[in-house]
Amino acid sequence: MGGAELELPLSGITVVALEQAVAAPFATRQLADLGARVIKVERPGHGDFARDYDRSVKGLSAYFVWVNRGKESVVLDLKDGSDRSLLDRILAGADVFVQNLGPGAAARLGLAADGLRARHPRLITCDVSGYGPDGPYRDQKVYDLLVQCEAGLVSITGSPDSPARPGISIADIAGGMYTYTGILTALYERERTGEGSALSVSLFDALAEWMGHPYFTQAYGGSPVSRSGARHPSISPYGHYRCGDGARVFLSVQNDREWVNLCELVLRNPGLVRDPRFADNPLRHAHDEELTAVMEECFASHTADGVLALLDGAGIAHARLRTVAEFADHPQLAARERWRDFGSPAGPLRGLLPPVEVAGREAAMGAVPALGEHTEAIRAEFGTS
Repeated sequence: MGGAELELPLSGITVVALEQAVAAPFATRQLADLGARVIKVERPGHGDFARDYDRSVKGLSAYFVWVNRGKESVVLDLKDGSDRSLLDRILAGADVFVQNLGPGAAARLGLAADGLRARHPRLITCDVSGYGPDGPYRDQKVYDLLVQCEAGLVSITGSPDSPARPGISIADIAGGMYTYTGILTALYERERTGEGSALSVSLFDALAEWMGHPYFTQAYGGSPVSRSGARHPSISPYGHYRCGDGARVFLSVQNDREWVNLCELVLRNPGLVRDPRFADNPLRHAHDEELTAVMEECFASHTADGVLALLDGAGIAHARLRTVAEFADHPQLAARERWRDFGSPAGPLRGLLPPVEVAGREAAMGAVPALGEHTEAIRAEFGTS
């Protein structure tokens, strides 16, 4: 390939990130994967506190490794005049500034969006917060699970007997994704106007957007969404079903055509199609326990592999319940060569390519930086006042 083909979409873009934990770092890591230079500003001592969440990855934090690949780490004491001046010089040549410090912290450091934009009109600023810049919750200190609780997500997650936290940091991920796409939009707008813009993303607003289906169900359906474990709260059959060997298969029927195929080709019981209990999806969901009993009685004479083969033949969507270890060895990831090695202070690590593929180019997949690894180089590059 020629040099032009290898250049990534955000080559030449500089991002300064005064970030910690997950949401903002997840956004800026994706910018780094697209070729942006991401300068991560960390506090003296321990740096980003996500570095100390765990020691799962050869002594490194799994959270930190996940969301900080491909960045430069510079340690600055922003209460020190010299270091604060150095940050100003870095910002003078930057395209994007992202911060997710605690409420009011950026303003106290002289890094409020309005002041930065006045000094640097082309700069795109993005403030990532828990609840946004105003309202009664603006000064709340928050973390992922707490936002999930306030947004109602935990109330609809888990079994009927007990609410549960989803297994990933979904509020942080939602906030990070809107930060990432907002910055891309602002960069595109700047190409037309020549002006930067000031963005604000709250984790609560991001997750609130993702709560659209349960909200509309509650507001207009007259009843709250119930906790349904690993079954769908409003579609049936959609969930897990026990087979004769004790294993469970997951399947989903989304329309009446698939329901007919399930009855005739998998369950071998065409009469179910006309059963008044199961005539449409709302009725099937209302009689989900009865339908589950009928299906599991049929599946009892098959192994899980046998049921999956029947579902394949009938065009019914299905899945195996895999562990994380089984996911890591997933044949689809292996066949599509999705795994890559990248560097870290602990040596080579293996991770997945980003989901968006750009024809003829591949994500940067840079190394995870050690704390302050690039401090001296950045001090030398940006000089003294």
